[in-house]
Amino acid sequence: MDLNNYSSNDFHDELIGPGGRPRAAARAIWKYLKSLDADEISERKAACELAAMVAGITFRVYFEDTGIDRAMPFDLIPRVISASEWQEVERGLKQRVQALNLFIDDLYNDQRIIADGVFPAEMLEGSENFREQCRGFSPPLGIWAHICGSDIVRDGDGTLYVLEDNLRIPSGVSYMLENRQVMKRVFPELFEDSGIQPIDEYPSQLYDTLASLSPRPADYPTVVVLTPGMYNSAYFEHAYLAQQMGVELIEGRDLVVNENDEVMMRTIAGLEPVDVIYRRIDDAFIDPEVFRPDSMLGVPGLMRAWRAGKVALANAPGAGVADDKVVYAWVPEIIRYYLDEDPLIANVPTWKCSEPEDLKYVLANIGELVIKPANESGGYGMLIGPRSTKKEQREFARLIKADPRNYIAQPTLALSTCPTFIQGRVSPRHIDLRPFVLSGQETYVTNGGLTRVAMKAGSLVVNSSQGGGSKDTWIVETGN
Repeated sequence: MDLNNYSSNDFHDELIGPGGRPRAAARAIWKYLKSLDADEISERKAACELAAMVAGITFRVYFEDTGIDRAMPFDLIPRVISASEWQEVERGLKQRVQALNLFIDDLYNDQRIIADGVFPAEMLEGSENFREQCRGFSPPLGIWAHICGSDIVRDGDGTLYVLEDNLRIPSGVSYMLENRQVMKRVFPELFEDSGIQPIDEYPSQLYDTLASLSPRPADYPTVVVLTPGMYNSAYFEHAYLAQQMGVELIEGRDLVVNENDEVMMRTIAGLEPVDVIYRRIDDAFIDPEVFRPDSMLGVPGLMRAWRAGKVALANAPGAGVADDKVVYAWVPEIIRYYLDEDPLIANVPTWKCSEPEDLKYVLANIGELVIKPANESGGYGMLIGPRSTKKEQREFARLIKADPRNYIAQPTLALSTCPTFIQGRVSPRHIDLRPFVLSGQETYVTNGGLTRVAMKAGSLVVNSSQGGGSKDTWIVETGN
């Protein structure tokens, strides 16, 4: 592979440092890639695509209106991070998730953080994801977000930031796991003695976390994955994780809540009790008795069973109150309030449109900023100022003035790049990273995470739902 002329165009590159030399943790993979000729690379890329197709790694992009799942674009050049740097990231993620769980539990109970003037009451009043039905309840261990996916980006000076927290139904971990399997099949020689930390234990760690939530004493509690069905964009992941954990993949119609508030699963042998539900259905659809009465996806009485302590739900209903992009702006204060510690990973600098001075600045500089609504996800509904038209800027200014609480603004970051093999050549593409954190009786962080990559040159949008792809992520024990 011809890598001598590779340039990251002045962005911070994950594999290549100043002067065109590979970073310490990436030396082995860089040397190996340079040893492959064009035909070998093309063959390996074709093998990666075939392996992904055979594995059924798909994702539905709703805006395409085709109703067809497509293969997740996969790049064969991994992102590499040194183990020493990752140890710091892991500590920062554990700190962040611990504080967020304390925050959620406080909001549904004493609301001390509001009484003490740290978090504004009006922010909670305007939250779409605060569930009054959860007031006065605390799940076991006070943990609401058992599975968290926080998106991390690196700026032009090499600083890592948390871009957002995904605490409702974070997705993508199956792609992380399958990416590793694809790389092992296509590049087995790279895993012999390169010090790449494993990620294969995630399904067992997930099962152990879920099983630890069981309200019923049992050596082998009944855990199920609740899916909205095969037409959901992440159905591949639902089925994959259920299969990997060895548990049932079920839909709402497979469950019933009896007169004792117990959740029972319909089987060919009759009704059997369910202890833990890993739900992949939004709050609004999980129980038509409590939320949307027209929902055909959920289970009537499920919230009643949960509040009665007869079943565990992961993630807990209401956890999305801390998933709000406006709440994100207060996370540093949340960490300091509950843990009396400074954040180990910084937030991206953020302007809160609910505050008059910030609003004035945002409206005056809208063409230079990234504007995000509170509750959209997948890259939808936001404005990237430098890439926008005057008409789009005027429309967003109108939306912001109509509902300032619903918007935040951030600088347009110079996201780091990684070499990516596209159309027969290696070019820089912008990336982010979604590690996954499991919280139960113990806290577990994946060795790396899902590296998402913008497949279009110059694009800053890496979301799968917007046509982005992914890479394997290596945490390498040697190098700094």
